[in-house]
Amino acid sequence: METQERDTAELGEKVVKVLKTIFDPEIPVDIYELGLIYDVFVNENNDVKILMTLTTPNCPVAETLPVEVEDKVKSLKMVNDAEVEITFDPPWTQDLMSDEAKLELGML
Repeated sequence: METQERDTAELGEKVVKVLKTIFDPEIPVDIYELGLIYDVFVNENNDVKILMTLTTPNCPVAETLPVEVEDKVKSLKMVNDAEVEITFDPPWTQDLMSDEAKLELGML
């Protein structure tokens, strides 16, 4: 693996660690385990793009959660820039939650 690819992969892992520190205020599970993060892209300039959803389009944190995600990812030293894109395609369902999240919420 080339150094650039390794650095990009390493940064992707750091981004995921940061995402796991952000919680949906209504559900005591982080947004990554909830399945709200659809994809994390890191390019060779260390720009990060996060494709995520919300539990519902009228989610009370629709305005603040994407900003929190962007700010926390931008705070990583290696990150040049970060952008969050919200999508509702596909819509979020409980099936997207990790087993860990389902266990935490007593669904397993």
